[in-house]
Amino acid sequence: MSTHDPAASPAPQVPLWNIANILTMSRLVMVPVFVWFMFLDGTWWHLAAFGVFVLAAITDRVDGELARRRNLVTDFGKIADPIADKALTGAALIVLSVQGDLWWWVTIAILVREWGITLLRIAVLRYGVMPASSGGKLKTVLQIVAISIYLFPLYLLPFTDVFTWIAHGVMAAALAVTVWTGLTYVLDAVRLVRAERGAPGPEDTRE
Repeated sequence: MSTHDPAASPAPQVPLWNIANILTMSRLVMVPVFVWFMFLDGTWWHLAAFGVFVLAAITDRVDGELARRRNLVTDFGKIADPIADKALTGAALIVLSVQGDLWWWVTIAILVREWGITLLRIAVLRYGVMPASSGGKLKTVLQIVAISIYLFPLYLLPFTDVFTWIAHGVMAAALAVTVWTGLTYVLDAVRLVRAERGAPGPEDTRE
């Protein structure tokens, strides 16, 4: 009779090149395509850029769901996924500012937070992986919705000014959540490092 205990067997290793990670990498590939379309003249090219951006944003939702439901979560995916998100939204924000549709200070504020937190997450990798928080996910949704409205040729729609102000409002909310979640990530990183080093966290006041 076999004495092998299935419960003691190591969990199967998740392959690096799974469908979730492939979708993440495809989102990175779509970024230069989107930028190229945005600098071509003509309404149809701008509609194509809008379509590529929305498709890339959808892959962000799909790859996360697949990773969780099929147990395809990898450390590579935890790092590559936010990088792909930031490459997509960062490229869109820069293009919108270059073309005069979005204030540069908004783009700079968001990019400093996004890439600063990404570098922070990489810097603390030896202490542990900081996954995306619920606030971070809300921030991403607000950014994508605001950018999508800006990208669509609003002159094709009635009440263009109304949609423009809606875009401004959603972007203002996205900026506020972006800054707030950036501060929470910094605090999380401090707690993670202190916990791994055995030091009391900010909330631990024991002597």
